[in-house]
Parts: sequence; structure tokens; C-alpha cells
Amino acid sequence: MNITELAERVATEQDLDKAQARKVIEATLKAVVEAAKDGDEVKINGFGSFKAQERAEREGRNPATGEAMTLAARRKLAFSPAKAVRTALDG
Repeated sequence: MNITELAERVATEQDLDKAQARKVIEATLKAVVEAAKDGDEVKINGFGSFKAQERAEREGRNPATGEAMTLAARRKLAFSPAKAVRTALDG
């Protein structure tokens, strides 16, 4: 599912215009990214939490040549699903 399909579903369920739904989704995602960038954890009850995590420098391989290379340290956005989400996924 992409953002357009998600906006269509939200628009249908909440009786909104598709453009309005898309703006709400984009604003929500922007707020999550900004909070994570500032080092905050975003918890959405019943869904899960988002948090920025540090990844250390590590060794990797160039997939085209197989040559060893060093991958730089970086930050990533991690998601931990809530119990309700895990249960729903497990069926």
C-alpha cells in the first residue's frame, strides 16, 4: 500500500476528501520524523512506537563486486509494534 491508497482508505472511512486525508497523513508522518530527529520517542497507543536508533560503523560488501567496504555510522528509525498489532498479525 502506498500513501495514495492509504489516503483513499482514510478518506472513505472518515468521510473526508482524499486531498484532506493525504495532508493529514503527511503531517502525521512529518511529526513522527521531526520528533525522532529530536531524539523523542513517538508512542501511538494500540499501534506501536517509533524511535531513532544509532547504527555503528560496520563492515559490509559491495553487492556488485563482492569487495569489502566500511559502512558509515548512521541513524535509523525503528518501529516496535504494540501487542495488539502483533496479535493481529499472528492471527
